[in-house]
Amino acid sequence: MSYTNFVKPGEAQALVNTPDVLFIDCSFMLSTAANDKEWGRKEYEKSHIPGALYADLDKDLSGKIIAGVTGRHPLPEKHDLEAKFSAWGISPTTQVIAYDAGAGFMAAARLWWLLKWAGHEQVAVLDGGKKVWAEKGLPLESRIVTPKAGTFTAHFNDSLLASAEEVMKATEKHGSCVIDSRTADRYAGQNETIDPVAGHIPEAISRPFNANIAAEGVVAGQEAVRAYFAADFAKEDVIFYCGSGVTAAFNVLLSAYAGYPLPKLYAGSWSEWITDPGRPVAVGA
Repeated sequence: MSYTNFVKPGEAQALVNTPDVLFIDCSFMLSTAANDKEWGRKEYEKSHIPGALYADLDKDLSGKIIAGVTGRHPLPEKHDLEAKFSAWGISPTTQVIAYDAGAGFMAAARLWWLLKWAGHEQVAVLDGGKKVWAEKGLPLESRIVTPKAGTFTAHFNDSLLASAEEVMKATEKHGSCVIDSRTADRYAGQNETIDPVAGHIPEAISRPFNANIAAEGVVAGQEAVRAYFAADFAKEDVIFYCGSGVTAAFNVLLSAYAGYPLPKLYAGSWSEWITDPGRPVAVGA
């Protein structure tokens, strides 16, 4: 059986140390009091799912930041991404299971989206991440894994991407739907602690990425998620964005989980949008 959106801990446990199944720990905290960019790797080194590799959001899942041009987490260059997946030993038949430290840490969804963009379908995110896995008493280890390199041949689907220009046109077109995936206060411009400009893209609607995470740290049921996005997917064009293209990938993942066709992702997101002072900004709910 292949998994293409979420996989439950019990299902994933049965795949540990199984040939052609690769677990990838994506633990990374987008914002820490100490601004510790190595926090995720340290967590991985303390404990991870047996056999898992580590993927760093900044170093492995993002490209080079160009001041005044890109957002905070630009997409990697295609050839770099293909080389990275090859180094990790991902083949056309590999079932990849990405996971975060817990709910609210969304780098695993970024890896999920990157693999989908590269044409790899058999990739899923562990529901609840390592936190729920550990709470269920499932095995963890601290052994550092060295991957066996292979050859990954990407087939990039650029129709999954939206540029800033496409977003601008979509906001001016009746029947399109641009969705802001950040928390409601950041959307409204009331609590912006990350980017230098507060607010949102005019005409965008607010669909916070964390609205479908239950108190126990797992995603809501498919019907609930489907209802959450129902009005949005009634539109012709659906484009998701967030602060830097990471949490929006989680909303794209939720869309797939709910049975909707993959929407577009504005990967540059708000942090790229505001690099051009000519692009409009809105505030308020």
